[in-house]
Amino acid sequence: MTSIPLVAVVGNPNAGKSALFNKLTGARQKVGNYPGVTVERKSGRLSLPDGRPVELVDLPGAYSLDPSSPDEAVTRDVVVGKQQGERLPDALLLVIDATNLDNHLRFALQIIALGLPTVVALNMVDLAERDGLIIDAAALERELGVPVIETVAVRRRGVDELKLELSTAIGSARRMRGAGEEDFVALQRRARAIAAAATVSETATRRWSARLDVIALHPLLGPLIFTAIMFVMFQAVFAWSQAPVALIEAAVSAAQQAVLAAVPDGFLQSMLVDGVLAGVGSVIVFLPQILILFLFILLLETTGYMVRAAFLMDRLMARVGLSGHAFIPLLSSFACAVPGIMATRTIEDPKHRLTTIMIAPLMTCSARLPVYAIIIGAFIPARSVASGIGLQGLVLFALYLIGIVGALLAALVLSRTIAKGNHQGFMMEMPKYQLPHPRDILLGLWQRAIIFLKRAGTIILVSTIILWALLSFPQPRPGETALDSSIAGKIASGLEVVMRPVGFNHEISLALIPAMAAREVAVSALATAYSVQQSDEAQAEQSLTSQLRGRWSLPTALAFLAWFVFAPQCLSTVAVARRETNGWRWPVFMLVYLFALAYIAAGATFWVATFLGL
Repeated sequence: MTSIPLVAVVGNPNAGKSALFNKLTGARQKVGNYPGVTVERKSGRLSLPDGRPVELVDLPGAYSLDPSSPDEAVTRDVVVGKQQGERLPDALLLVIDATNLDNHLRFALQIIALGLPTVVALNMVDLAERDGLIIDAAALERELGVPVIETVAVRRRGVDELKLELSTAIGSARRMRGAGEEDFVALQRRARAIAAAATVSETATRRWSARLDVIALHPLLGPLIFTAIMFVMFQAVFAWSQAPVALIEAAVSAAQQAVLAAVPDGFLQSMLVDGVLAGVGSVIVFLPQILILFLFILLLETTGYMVRAAFLMDRLMARVGLSGHAFIPLLSSFACAVPGIMATRTIEDPKHRLTTIMIAPLMTCSARLPVYAIIIGAFIPARSVASGIGLQGLVLFALYLIGIVGALLAALVLSRTIAKGNHQGFMMEMPKYQLPHPRDILLGLWQRAIIFLKRAGTIILVSTIILWALLSFPQPRPGETALDSSIAGKIASGLEVVMRPVGFNHEISLALIPAMAAREVAVSALATAYSVQQSDEAQAEQSLTSQLRGRWSLPTALAFLAWFVFAPQCLSTVAVARRETNGWRWPVFMLVYLFALAYIAAGATFWVATFLGL
């Protein structure tokens, strides 16, 4: 019995391939699985114009014949005749998105090079025309050497012409040549040249996007531009926030004075002034800096630049054993490691995913910004090192950069030892450049402010009140301080034995404990610790910055910064890591190696700074 002809439908994801398959086959479909894998096999029947039946199989979307996922491996094996339980197709129906021609042509060139009879469906031509993009199908046919039919799958446009061309293609001789060995760059150049030859007209927006990408994605200029943007962002965090920070500090100080005047001396006054206002107020003052940081992130996302930054980082990540797919989770970790770790679910290679989870806490989350800002403000002079370049912003940029370098080095070690994986190619479609909508930016900033203030009103407030209570009881005897006699002080004394070699004092040892609940609690803990020791109203008016400057040495301050670059993030990060790795083995490993890094970095910083006489 002669089997009916088999036609495989192939194309990039989101090319409209499945929609076209459904229009061609209607309700005559079967769904199963390929042998030995969990990839779905979807097939259907099609009747050609001459009445012959044809079996259509809708292959998983793929970007390349060099597979980076099980789905792409099945597509590659089917079209080269190596898939178990599937015969070599008699012809291929190649679906291309007309709105993204140059990217889709890269895969199309690989498919056509196989030598199987192929018909190209130039799909979504209506969307291309709507955007002012006109493609000459005849010119594209000449360039590719195979029939090209314009289609709009959702409207059945071009379906009859496709059936006619498939009828001819099925009777053509196969000229199998195997998968081509042409490299990615050469394929991309050919694809762009063919797309340019077939494009009749396009809008000015598309032309400008292409011109901008020549610069933004340049192998040398692209990383330099990205670094410059990051540098300006961190300069702005300090330069633009000075006025609003001063206003919030004044408001907190005024609130403390009002409580001192209205509430009688005693525990309630101490809790409000030394606990709530000193602790929570010392964190809230950094809201402007956090909003400036997120303003830049939102602008980069809405303009379409962030995806291009991910593309630029792929080459660097490949050198440390990661793929560009890790960039978005790591970028999310600059806001918070919890959604960053959850976003690793998009990484298919389990070893790459594990490595990304392990290094996500090294990305400097927004909760670390108050810690950095208070120390930089206290110990780094607010002066320029060059025209328009502030020293404080430069130090903040360096701290973020150290965290990134530390993460990449950790990834390199992990990928070469306990988490070896295979490098995956990073394929993505670039969105259009566009101007951000002010309403969307303001809404994003409002949401971020609410999240920060909720943390200040819950985790930070509760932690601060608990710490105040532990610092206030039992009451100090004559000649003692609260840090000597209190419960919290005795706990800190035990930890200080371990932390003294890296330059940490009694108050820092105390602040490290509640900081495990949330990084920024370290600031409120220091503010509360120093506030409960103050004996008069004049000292109560002294800012935390001034107190740190008077009580800490510069080597101690630098060691404190080094500790927070590498130390594990909050307990929520540990909890989500346990959930995503299905056990405690890897979260415990993460805690151990990050604490070890933090201790070594803080110690090395303290002793080097002391040796240099800083």
